[in-house]
Amino acid sequence: MKLEFGFGTGVQTVEVPEQNLMGVLMANDVPKERMNEEEVVHGLENPIGTPRLKEIVKPGEKIAIITSDITRPVPTYRIMPALLDELYAAGCKAEDITLVFALGSHRCHTPEEQKKLAGERAFNEITCVDSSREDCVHLGTTDAGTPVDITRVVAEADRRICLGNIEYHYFAGYSGGAKAIMPGVSTRDAIQSNHRMMVREEACAGNLDTNPLRQDIEQAAAMTGVDFIVNVVLDEHKQIVKCVAGDLVKAHREGCKFLDKMYLKEIDSRADIVIVSQGGAPKDLNLYQTQKALDNAKHAIKKGGTIILIGSCKEGLGEKVFEEWMLNAPTAESMIDRIGKDFQLGGHKAAAIAMVLQNAEIYLVSDLAPEFVEKIFLKPAASAQEALDAAFARIGKDATVLAMPYGGSTLPRAKA
Repeated sequence: MKLEFGFGTGVQTVEVPEQNLMGVLMANDVPKERMNEEEVVHGLENPIGTPRLKEIVKPGEKIAIITSDITRPVPTYRIMPALLDELYAAGCKAEDITLVFALGSHRCHTPEEQKKLAGERAFNEITCVDSSREDCVHLGTTDAGTPVDITRVVAEADRRICLGNIEYHYFAGYSGGAKAIMPGVSTRDAIQSNHRMMVREEACAGNLDTNPLRQDIEQAAAMTGVDFIVNVVLDEHKQIVKCVAGDLVKAHREGCKFLDKMYLKEIDSRADIVIVSQGGAPKDLNLYQTQKALDNAKHAIKKGGTIILIGSCKEGLGEKVFEEWMLNAPTAESMIDRIGKDFQLGGHKAAAIAMVLQNAEIYLVSDLAPEFVEKIFLKPAASAQEALDAAFARIGKDATVLAMPYGGSTLPRAKA
């Protein structure tokens, strides 16, 4: 069977014998009443746990809308028109509204990137800025000891509205919700303090209620004050199929329930070979982001199996500390030892890759040079087909194969 996996703006094609293929993990068939802008309007008109946004905001108030950066697939440009209409209906003026791109620990945008993210209307009507890790306001400390240091334009606003998309997150449980605040518009020290809890067993994909890291994120957001969220769930083609709006926690939880209906995948057993992709650009710009698909794939691979990770990574590794850990470690195992003694944001993803390597070999199909891939403890392959052929040669012609074309979204749960 011929399968296609997103690779940057193109695809990687691979032929898998049907007798070996256990399945292709795609979205479950969930009825969708509306799509895209129509669904956003419906979400805004039917908020969860709060009044309509136009009943919350007041004329003259300074409003900060926090949205994701270019490494995330949030279709801000689809959300902003209806959101601006709602704010204008309340008497708010364009000059009082700022759209803040939450960088977390990521790089700044070019003006062209900001315009692409915001959409032409929002970019032309309101102020659009990147968050600043250097200009922050200290709002307190969470129970877990995380400093709540928030970029000034957000901290000093009268109202805060958080946008986001909801998908599985390998240690926050799910993306979206309060993550727009922490790590979105927080300092590096704050992010590092929060992410330190990723090593706890409860900090894993699909877990919210007992997840200490998620609880810390939501306490930080509560201390900052979030008046309203607009979160979306996307299908494999990055189209909005669900929009939840309203209360920071209640609306987010409803979105998570919908996500489970679409993307939680029960499998009978783990596979010998897992072929996984983030689904292409923008989610595979670098290895720092592509790693998320790898972390979901680990739930589907047998011990000693092969994971074929497909991602362009055309911008390289994507984060300075991550790069330092990956390139300077004497062995993959040493990164696991290091994270236990010296937690560093960025290093946590290096350690996460090393933990997968304890149980499986990893082929990386990317735009990176083969010698560079080998230096970071992965096996380079020029194509997904080349990697699959090598995996069959090692494991045997009867090896079972599982495909995850949208690995950052689909979460396998093996029965055995």
